[in-house]
Amino acid sequence: MLLRPTTLLGMVISIVTGIAVGIVGYNHWRNQQEPNAVQLDTLKQVLEHVRAGYVDEVSTDELLQDAMRGMLTGLDPHSTYLNADDYEELQTQTTGSFSGIGIELGLVDGFFTVISPIDNTPAQRAGLQSGNRILEIDHLSLKGKLLTEVITLMRGELGSPIHLRLEQRHNDEITLRDVELERANIAVHSVRSEWLEPGYGYIRISQFQTETGKDFHNAIAKLKRQAKERKHKLKGLVLDLRNNPGGLLQASVSVADTLLTEGMIVYTQGRLVSSQLKYRAAGKDYLNGAPIVVLINGGSASAAEIVAGALQDQGRAVLLGEKSYGKGSVQSVVPLTDTQAIKLTTAYYYTPSGRSIHKLGIEPDFSFEVAPTNTDTNDSSKNSELDLRAKAVELLQSDQLQARLTLKPNT
Repeated sequence: MLLRPTTLLGMVISIVTGIAVGIVGYNHWRNQQEPNAVQLDTLKQVLEHVRAGYVDEVSTDELLQDAMRGMLTGLDPHSTYLNADDYEELQTQTTGSFSGIGIELGLVDGFFTVISPIDNTPAQRAGLQSGNRILEIDHLSLKGKLLTEVITLMRGELGSPIHLRLEQRHNDEITLRDVELERANIAVHSVRSEWLEPGYGYIRISQFQTETGKDFHNAIAKLKRQAKERKHKLKGLVLDLRNNPGGLLQASVSVADTLLTEGMIVYTQGRLVSSQLKYRAAGKDYLNGAPIVVLINGGSASAAEIVAGALQDQGRAVLLGEKSYGKGSVQSVVPLTDTQAIKLTTAYYYTPSGRSIHKLGIEPDFSFEVAPTNTDTNDSSKNSELDLRAKAVELLQSDQLQARLTLKPNT
């Protein structure tokens, strides 16, 4: 059969059009099936251009590490890539010994911000406060730096000097302050105890490390032993979690479990089944029901908020001080090799009553603001550290306190 020219032309056009539509359709299908294929190709091109044409020679390994770091820091301020030095530093911090000036540093509203100074360190002695923004280190602006880079700048030889330019805010007043410090070996003893008055003990937890739960239990045992020797009993406890930047989740659970007989301590929720966890009290209160006042402020974060929130929700303690920081996310350290890892936000945690603390913080039952140590305290309206302790003991001695605690539900 012979085909007319117009018919033949129509068939050719149909075939060509069909092929074109097929190609477009295939590309659309490919992009639907592999939506990241084009971006991965683009990333490869960027890598090649930088490696070949950047003004200074940069190794592929450095570029890939920077790419991974950027990927994670773009998620939130707490997720990050850990190279060999970062990974080693993280491991030493959780065991309680590292070098530096002694602060927990975070990225808040785009500024490198002191979450809290660590007890008995150069930073605390120099009067650094929670909320101070670090603008310069050794006269070098931190604008555009990564958090890991800033931490590296703070490291140095033992005894070497370091200059910080700080922006501090108090009562809506902003001032700049220059501070000279000397780097020291930071050996953090996370738990210490003392007596405020006969019968009323004080335990300070500066951060949550591997041994904090055991050390807290031992501190209670020490106070009870001393009380017996002095022929009085432990009538109440002040638990100080101010300027505690947090630490290990398991350590915070252990501390709360020491004070609770039953009920939820904290639960976490994330996309992975492994990040959906519930932690409950095991059944023994080592204070035997003695009332507790927990001290918190804007530097109380993460694991410190877990303990404060659990004791508040369970009616086991009242909180005195200022609203806490509001870090309610859980970071998991995922090893990639023996020397590399990522720290990834994998869940949010919730108090027994279902409160999310993330970016909200915990409100104290009784507000009490203590003036920063580096400001003029002649103003009679500013409370001192002694005022705070006296208020805590006053609450412990109050007849209404025990009733208030026992009336709260045990979730």
